[in-house]
Amino acid sequence: MKLELLTLCDYAKAEATGKLYIIGAFDHIYANQAPVPAPPCAIASRLRFEASEQGPKGLAISFVDSDGVKMMPDATVQMTIQVPTGESTAAANVVLTIPQLNLPRFGEYAIDLTVDSRLEGSIPLYVHRAAQANPSGRPVPGS
Repeated sequence: MKLELLTLCDYAKAEATGKLYIIGAFDHIYANQAPVPAPPCAIASRLRFEASEQGPKGLAISFVDSDGVKMMPDATVQMTIQVPTGESTAAANVVLTIPQLNLPRFGEYAIDLTVDSRLEGSIPLYVHRAAQANPSGRPVPGS
C-alpha cells in the first residue's frame, strides 16, 4: 500500500469514477485567541493498493494534539479493495468532512492515518496566534 495523498483542506469530494477534488489545502491556522474554532474543513486521502493487497481493509483517521489527546473521535472506514482485471493497482479515495472542531490551544496538532492498525501517514496542523509573524508571507486572517 502506498499513501499518495493526505491533506487537510477547505473542501474535498470523492467521486465514484475515481476522481478526487480538493480545494484549499492548508496546514496553518491563525487566530486571535484560544480556544480556536476551526473553520469547516475536510481531510482528503488517496491510497494505492497492489493486486496482492486486495480484500477488506480497515482505515482510521485520528486528529490529536501534541500530547496525543484526541480532538475528535477517530473516523473509521471499512472498505474492500479490488484491482480491476488488466490493471496492477487500484486507488481508494477517502474524504472525511469536519463540520466543526474547537482546538483548545495554540500549538501543533497531527492527523494520523492508519490502515489495518498500521500507521501509514501523518500530517501536521500548526495553530498560531494571529499577531505572530507569518513565515509564509501569506496574509494573516483577521489582521
